[in-house]
Amino acid sequence: MSVRSPDVPARHRYGELMSSSPLIARGELLDALVSAVHDAAERSTFIVVDGAAGVGKTAVLRELAAHLDSSEPRTSLRRVSAVPWETNRPWEIARQCFPAIDTSDAESLPERIAESFAPATLTAVFIDDAQDSDADSLRALASTVRRYRESKIAVVCTRRILPAGNIDSHDVLDRAADTRFVVEPLQNDHVAGLAAIQGVILSPSSAAHLTAHTGGRPKQVLALLRELPSHMWTGVRPELPAPEYVQAAVRAALSESSADTVRLVRAVAVLDGARPLATACAVAEIDVPYPAVDPAEALGLVVVRRRSGITLLECPDGMIRAAVLATMSRTCVADVHRAAAEAEADPADRLAHRAEATPLPEQHMADELETLAAECARTGEWANAARLFMLSSRASSKPGLREDRLVRGVDALIGAGDVRGASDYIAEIESLHETPSRNAVLGYLAILRGRPQEADARLTRAWQLVRTRHEHDVAAVICHRQVLHNLARCDGHSLVLWADRAVELVGADHPTAVEAQAIRGLGLAGTGRVSEALASYDDLWGHAGTGAVGQRVQMGAGWLHLATDSVELARAELEAAAPTDFLGGSTRIALWANAWLARTYFVTGEWDAALRIVGLSSDLADSSGAALIVPLLQWTAMQIHALRGDWDAAASSSRRGDSGARDYEIMRIPTALGRAAIAEARADYAGVLRALSPLTAQWAQADVSEPGFWAWPDVYANALVVEGRLDEADAFLAPHEARVAERGHRSAHARLACARGRWHGATGDLVSARASFEDALDSLVPLPLVYDRARVNYAYGQTLRRAGKRREADVVISAAREDYLSLGATTYVRRCDRELKAGGVHATLKDRPHNALTPQEDAVSSLVATGLSNREVAAELFLSVKTVQFHLTRVYAKLGVRSRSELAAARATETTPS
Repeated sequence: MSVRSPDVPARHRYGELMSSSPLIARGELLDALVSAVHDAAERSTFIVVDGAAGVGKTAVLRELAAHLDSSEPRTSLRRVSAVPWETNRPWEIARQCFPAIDTSDAESLPERIAESFAPATLTAVFIDDAQDSDADSLRALASTVRRYRESKIAVVCTRRILPAGNIDSHDVLDRAADTRFVVEPLQNDHVAGLAAIQGVILSPSSAAHLTAHTGGRPKQVLALLRELPSHMWTGVRPELPAPEYVQAAVRAALSESSADTVRLVRAVAVLDGARPLATACAVAEIDVPYPAVDPAEALGLVVVRRRSGITLLECPDGMIRAAVLATMSRTCVADVHRAAAEAEADPADRLAHRAEATPLPEQHMADELETLAAECARTGEWANAARLFMLSSRASSKPGLREDRLVRGVDALIGAGDVRGASDYIAEIESLHETPSRNAVLGYLAILRGRPQEADARLTRAWQLVRTRHEHDVAAVICHRQVLHNLARCDGHSLVLWADRAVELVGADHPTAVEAQAIRGLGLAGTGRVSEALASYDDLWGHAGTGAVGQRVQMGAGWLHLATDSVELARAELEAAAPTDFLGGSTRIALWANAWLARTYFVTGEWDAALRIVGLSSDLADSSGAALIVPLLQWTAMQIHALRGDWDAAASSSRRGDSGARDYEIMRIPTALGRAAIAEARADYAGVLRALSPLTAQWAQADVSEPGFWAWPDVYANALVVEGRLDEADAFLAPHEARVAERGHRSAHARLACARGRWHGATGDLVSARASFEDALDSLVPLPLVYDRARVNYAYGQTLRRAGKRREADVVISAAREDYLSLGATTYVRRCDRELKAGGVHATLKDRPHNALTPQEDAVSSLVATGLSNREVAAELFLSVKTVQFHLTRVYAKLGVRSRSELAAARATETTPS
């Protein structure tokens, strides 16, 4: 029996499990499926819906059927479910769908199926678990859809994706599919919502733990919520079991297996994670592996992978692993751990297995674990350090040592980026005797959770308690946490002071000092000491080496190089810092690296790559609890979605990346920039000024206004100009221009020169405007900044067109349009088209009626007809409000209308096809 398709008792079938619970997070998918089925009224279609076992495909299909039954156009619906024991019965699904049709003549079957449907009626055929359908029926239905596209047929098939990612289905589904949808696993907040419906309130950490354990599959989530007592969901993460139906399926599968296969499966479960085949066989005491491996894989008890030429085995998911462990006695588990301690090559893994096999405190082992954990911490391997410190705490017989090692274990969890895991221990840590380390770890946790006031209080108290003359290591750790705290506060001066203090305490080669120095360069640059900052990273490589500590240095150097226009170097460093699959790599550092790598891809025009990184990293930030980094990630997504005109996605990113006045500055700044980007894309320049106004306050006059890090002054100045606040724009630009000139920052100079060109144009000084725009374009020549170049050309062209230089404007705006088109920035492609049309260079003037609209009047009237106010039209076309009113008056006279509503109706009539 395969655990992929367990013979589950009726009370555990998915439909009944889900029947009392509404679908969670499936609204967009259902809308898309309803639309796809309704499209079959125009052209028959074959739809495939993929998803892992238990992810909710059947529930989605049931909800789709309910919607089709109650909506227009009315749909004739036929529903069947395939089962594995009928896979090899020819035409079985066809006979169930069309019992009155003779299936003996395969060639004419598609024609007879099409004829069986009521004329002019939309017909939907639903096949659940189509991977178990017979191939003949699928081919017949696929041929029916292909040959009779006008017959209003929609075939919708669900199929199961295996845990390893392969699709257990007939090739015909791939060939037949016109459209493919995927039912994605639930995210943490969705699981929390599903639990709340069941009357279980989950903390964010518990929701993340349950999501990870179940793979976000509603069937397993609901089963565990109903089977486990409520106290299981409080406190530190429990060892969650598998649902009863999974345990039953695993027991049945193991009962069919040989002794070697059982030992192998148990070894893989205890080893936990992808382990080499040789290691698993050594633990299971198997000399000839494949007779044991092949059945285990066929039964779905292990997954076989290849990586770098090595065969790896692991459990398909946490459910299967928990179910396998449930078949083993404690003695059996301990015996396998002892065997694993002999087979593993890595010292940390060997010692961890020894500890897992030892249920009682053992001080000598606890000391060994602490020593090895400290060594992992010194090299920045925080995930290993956390595991070993926690085991050391558990093995310690002395309360003081047990508490100290627990604190160090939680600190290492935070260092590894597992903020949610660390948060589980807050109550326990707070109950301990107050020490500098206790306060430092609580402050560290507050930083990553985005709580500056709490972090400041905790770290201040830690520094008051530490004896700097005697506790150098602890004091240096507090200094490092202050470095991170001040990085998030965008306070470069304080950051450098604390980093230097850490070096004074423990020396430049100490790992804590190296981590502090990996950030110190950003503080130097934030205070204008850019050359010194760049030199500091060159020096730091000699102290950092490679591996986990090197990851920190690469992230910091990449961030700085992006800010100083060394874009290609930044890309290489950030791409190297982003992965976490090397030894000890930190999720926390990877998130920072990915946030700035997404910005790198944004400025170079690789927007699809940027969105992919943001999506994956945002999910990782949510699951790890690293709230501090979420707004920085979402800033890029907000900007791209707005520039592409995807307003719903932009709004969603804005909500996800929201922050408030009590949050860290490094959260508030990208939130403001993202909101400003959305407002600017909508030509809402008053909204731009509102979004960016916090950055004009005194707190933002130092690091936040340093050239290169946050590109906002030019956006603010541009909005002031468009809003007609020219004196304010001039006064605002002057100090920023002076600072950029002093720093010699090329891209910041180009952006401000563009804004200054706007200002000159608005004051009527076209000669100076030309000079500023040309200066901006010249500054961008050696830089791969596609978006900035498009932005300068667009502003330049608008200024030329407003000054009456329409032919020149046409050339420049066409260049901007080409760049915007390459980026997929449809919002600005449309604006360029309106500018080109308003310029009228390519308009046909000969024989034009006297009452025909000029290109400028046409542009104004088309925008007014969409509901924009005169002020909004003026901002969109870079005209004065008086000019818009002048054109609108002439439009009313020419079209014979008296109001904006009549104009909208007239324009709509013009664009309606006859």
